Amino acid sequence: MSKNKNEELQDKPVKDQVEDVIDEAIEEVENEEGKKEAKEETPELTEEEKLKEDLKKEKDKFLRLFAEFENYKRRTSKERLELFKTANQEVMTAMLPVLDDFDRALNELRKQGDENLVHGVELIHNKLKETLKSKGLEPMLVKEGDTFDSELHEAITQIPAPKDKLKGKIVDVVERGYKLGERIIRYPKVVTGK
Repeated sequence: MSKNKNEELQDKPVKDQVEDVIDEAIEEVENEEGKKEAKEETPELTEEEKLKEDLKKEKDKFLRLFAEFENYKRRTSKERLELFKTANQEVMTAMLPVLDDFDRALNELRKQGDENLVHGVELIHNKLKETLKSKGLEPMLVKEGDTFDSELHEAITQIPAPKDKLKGKIVDVVERGYKLGERIIRYPKVVTGK
């Protein structure tokens, strides 16, 4: 199948896609049969031999059709899984600023000292975090003193290290990073020491 046919198939509902693939496979097999029949025309075949030949052709057609359908099912299920992962990632990425706002709000409420208000906001914050965690979202654990890794962290600035042991290491975490499953959807923004 050419790329254009694949693109056309993806725009149609699954039922129509299946029917198109089946029709195409049948047409392909029938064309091949027509070519074989033209080459193999022998008037000396008995009725039994003709029936065996027809059965053989039908079996071949069925096997080809079945194989094509299995390939189609495999391909569409893989595409569907990728679509669900992508959709989930977009929702999770959109929710990250809300989590950041909750963290900032909790820090400010703790400074004011109203324990009842802090407790109420913490309950909502924890419920949101647990819901997102159940959908596969995990915070990346990065803290002061960790070794900077450009594959895992995003350095936003570099400052003179306040301690000698922090040279080339993370001095501060400005924004928390998150993973969705094994994939990083937001890199932690860090300040490194020089």
